[in-house]
Parts: sequence; structure tokens; C-alpha cells
Amino acid sequence: MKPFFLRLVVILGCLICTVPATGAGKNLTIAVIPKGTSHEFWKSIHAGAVKAKRELEDQGYKINLIWKGPIREDDRDQQIAVVENFIARRVDGIVLAPLDSSALVAPVETALSVNIPVVIVDSGLKSDRYSSYIATDNYHGGELGAEHLAKIINGIGKIILVRYQVGSASTEEREAGFMNTMTNKYPRIKILSQNQYAGPTRDSAYKAAQDLLNRYGKDVNGIFAPCEPVTIGVMLALRDMGKAGGIVKLVGFDAGTQSVDGLSKGDVQGLVVQNPMKMGYLGVKAIVDVAQKKKVVKKVDTGVHVITKENMDQMENRELLHPPLDQYLK
Repeated sequence: MKPFFLRLVVILGCLICTVPATGAGKNLTIAVIPKGTSHEFWKSIHAGAVKAKRELEDQGYKINLIWKGPIREDDRDQQIAVVENFIARRVDGIVLAPLDSSALVAPVETALSVNIPVVIVDSGLKSDRYSSYIATDNYHGGELGAEHLAKIINGIGKIILVRYQVGSASTEEREAGFMNTMTNKYPRIKILSQNQYAGPTRDSAYKAAQDLLNRYGKDVNGIFAPCEPVTIGVMLALRDMGKAGGIVKLVGFDAGTQSVDGLSKGDVQGLVVQNPMKMGYLGVKAIVDVAQKKKVVKKVDTGVHVITKENMDQMENRELLHPPLDQYLK
């Protein structure tokens, strides 16, 4: 990868003869850049962005919405390259879910330096120069996960935290909320392992979970997984090793099809669920507000809830578990 300052020269060179990105016009090109493109969580953000586009077009805007991100959620260089490409193309705004809270600071600040507004969604950035941050209170999500896991093992037992990957601010905050709650509130719960990283895919999470179950399977009572691929990987490992169905309690995060199916079958005992459609929707709306010189809220909490087999059929929970992707994504 070329040093960042060299890439910056190339980007700025592309911008010398261009006009400012934002203004009072209603023809806008907005790039939406997820951490990855394969998991259903990101498809929900995409659907929310499309919903906002349709509503805005009904109001007389012409929105060119571009969805592009890395395939794998650990490909920092590719996500940086995507951001830089959109800067060079002089888009009117960027909605970004940074997969690394530090590595994406420089490209975001480059965008802002040439008047391209950036709205951060889902996962935080170690900078406050963005236009708005729209996300779950991830620390609170981790607290809710800890409370629910402690409840279903009756406040006593042995548990495992399976982490996601270093640099992902959203999951690091969930993991911190989980660990602090467990260690401070539940002295009769022992944490067998809390330093194993699952990696960015279901396959890597499955392997990590197998390794942990081979080591602690006879003792563990519960597991917390902080995102969709980890939840699914752990669930599949529990099934394959004869520990599913509540033998080992699993509390996961996010509402992918497989994890929701696991919830209904009793292989997952709780899901901490966000509202990714709302993130994508509000992210696009915020970019348009900035372009129209309107004031935007600096930080927006999109909410987080614990859903179980017992309450998954409640109307408000069904909408979170089964977002209408087909209505917006063709």
C-alpha cells in the first residue's frame, strides 16, 4: 500500500479543478460504505439507505446512491481505498461504518478537508470531526447481554466471552460493557476465557468456538458473542459438539437469518438486537441535511433491545428480527 501522504497528493490533485461538493442543489451523489458486504446486518443498512433515497426522491431530490465496501470485514486497506476513491470522484457525501476506529481517521479527515461531509454509522471513529455519529449505544448493548446471560444461568456458573477483532470500535465497546457488568455485578460467575478473537467470518468464528469448547466444554455454562458472524459461528459449533439447545446458553448480537432461526429453535437464548435499517436511513438523511446547510444532531442513539424466544413474536420485535430487505434491495 502506498504511504498515505502520497495517496493524499493524488486525491487532492484530482480535486484541483472541481467545484465544491456540497451546496443548495437537490442532485446529490452519496456513497454508503459498510465494513463488509456479506453479512445481513450490512444489507439492512443498505436497505435503510435505499428507503431514505426513495423518500427524498418523492420530495424532489435526485439521489445517486452508491453502495460499496470491502468483502471481508478485516480488509482495512480496501475500505481506505474505497473512501479515497469516492473523495477523488467528488461525491457529495459519505456514510461510513469504519472497520477500524484508528485507520479510517486520516481518510475521513481528508474528505472533510475538501468539504465532503462524512456521517459515521454503527461503529465509532477516534475523531470527532464527522458531521454526525448514528449508532447503537454499544457499551449498553454489552451490559444488556451480560445481564441476560447472568439471568438465564441464575447468577452462578462459568462463561466465555468470544471477542470479534481488534480495532472494531462497536464490538470493543460491547465487550467492555459485558466484561465490566459481569465482573462488577456477578461475583459468582467465573469467566473461563475472554481473550479469544473469532475473526471477521462465520468460518473463523466457528473454528475459534470449537477450540474453546474443546478446552472448556465440560465446564462452560454460557457464552456471549458480540456480533452476527460470531453468534452464528458459536451456534454452529455448539450444535456440532452436542452443546446446543440450551445445554450451553448462548447470548448473541444482531438479527441475521441463521441466528434468528437459532433463537426460534432454542439454540440461542437471547439476541441483543440493533436497528441497522435506521442507521442507513438516518445516515443518508443526515448527508442531505448537511448538503442543504441544515443543522444535524452530532450523536444519535438508534436503540438496542434483548429479544428472546418468548418475546420474538411481539410486533416491534418482529420488525427488528425480519427487516423488509426484499422491499428495498433487488
